Amino acid sequence: MGALELGLMYGAATFGVLFSGIPIAFALGLVATLFMMIFMPVAALDTVAQNVYEEMASITLLTIPLFILKGAAIGKSRAGADLYSALHAWLHKVPGGLGVANVFACGLFAAMAGSSPATCSAIGSAGIPEMRRRGYSGGFAAGIIAAGGTLGILLPPSITMILYAVAAEQSLGRLFLAGIGPGLLMVVLFAIYAVARFRKEKRMALSEGRLDSPLLKEENFTTREKLSSLPRVLPFVILLTGVMVALYGGFATPSETAGLGGVLALALVAVVYGAHRLDQFGPMLTSTLRESTMLMMIIGMSLLYSYVMSYLHISQSAAEAIVALHLSRWVLLAAILVMVVVLGFFLPPVSIILMTAPIILPPLRAAGFDLIWFGVIMMVVMEMGLIHPPVGLNIFVIKNIAPDIPLKDVIWGVMPFVGLMILCVLLLCFFPGIATALPGWVYGS
Repeated sequence: MGALELGLMYGAATFGVLFSGIPIAFALGLVATLFMMIFMPVAALDTVAQNVYEEMASITLLTIPLFILKGAAIGKSRAGADLYSALHAWLHKVPGGLGVANVFACGLFAAMAGSSPATCSAIGSAGIPEMRRRGYSGGFAAGIIAAGGTLGILLPPSITMILYAVAAEQSLGRLFLAGIGPGLLMVVLFAIYAVARFRKEKRMALSEGRLDSPLLKEENFTTREKLSSLPRVLPFVILLTGVMVALYGGFATPSETAGLGGVLALALVAVVYGAHRLDQFGPMLTSTLRESTMLMMIIGMSLLYSYVMSYLHISQSAAEAIVALHLSRWVLLAAILVMVVVLGFFLPPVSIILMTAPIILPPLRAAGFDLIWFGVIMMVVMEMGLIHPPVGLNIFVIKNIAPDIPLKDVIWGVMPFVGLMILCVLLLCFFPGIATALPGWVYGS
């Protein structure tokens, strides 16, 4: 049987098992094991545990549970609500300042926690009710939080970026730095849209004669109120800054930085919020164990899945077939990104990276693309999958924290942000320095 037939069977079996409702990790492991039993030597089954262990025994992957611990410590405390409140107090004079504050809060929280769902939940729990109380439409409020949460996979320390660095065999430090410029660009684009949309909704309220609309009311915060909002926020911002300085200044390795960040985050929660008892830390540790176990299982089974794909020459043949098409480099890039978008409708970013890396990276490397730059592009494209129906994970997080907002309104609320992400991808294609300039400056070209 040829590689094409095997590849089609492998793909069909994968989607069949995934759509059956089996958890992703076990679905990928099941498909890989079945194909090992049928198409590989019997002795290969004896190496399943060894292969999974060896693939997971990476010093880079060690950073994942440690960064998750840092994110859980921040996400399970009141840090998100306090961050949002402080930004709201300082930005209330800006038109649509509440929406802009939520965008900035999502960006900062994403950089501290490294998780999209955690960002949506932490900022959205406080931000969505406040925006709606002040007259923002449900779709607009939901769209801001859902899109802002996606920054968790682009701004460092992104767990998804860690996995891409492992799969593409690229420098994690360079990749983290490459995500900062595009991440800030998206924060600015989202904030500009928030201001424009607020002005539109305010004009509509005036034209409809709704003079009692909260959108038309002015808020004022005294200097004392502004300054009083800072003490609970600044320690976490200083922690974020310190982690970045330690990582990019060469003072610590990524795993050391992740461990230091996790311990300091727990210490700050204890000091700032008075969490001193074991039962107060229980939700943070439980969340860390649950999410780390889930991710490591997906990683291990995805790597086994990729190993079987490589052994059966499916990935090599697919890569060679793509190269043999002699597509222009930009058509090749566009085709791959469309494939990633479609996969994002059904699969989380972790699985997309580990399943597609063996197939798409060799042709991209042969076409002369910088894999660090492509990694950033891929992160932005996968962000679309997090807020794009039919599966968009962040959409369902929003529905969980704001069940009274109709799903239709949430979907229409996020679509303008999908357009802004497409604009960001185009800007990165025309001006790659947005992503590559900072790592080039720090590490040298």
